[in-house]
Amino acid sequence: MEIIALIVGGLFLFIIWLVPIVAIAASHRTRGGEKLAWLILTIFVFWFAWIFYLLLAPLKQPKYA
Repeated sequence: MEIIALIVGGLFLFIIWLVPIVAIAASHRTRGGEKLAWLILTIFVFWFAWIFYLLLAPLKQPKYA
C-alpha cells in the first residue's frame, strides 16, 4: 500500500513540475531563443522562473517590419 502512495505522490509532483513548462511552451508571449531560455530556466529553477516569466516576458518587444 505504501508503494502505491509513493507512486501517486511522485506522479502528482511530476505533474506540478510539468505545468509551468507546458504553459511556457504553449504561450505566444515569446518565441525562438527567448522561449528556449525561459524553458531551460523553468526546468532547472521550477516555479520561480515561471513567476518571473509571467511578470517579465517578453524581455524585448518584437520588431514589426
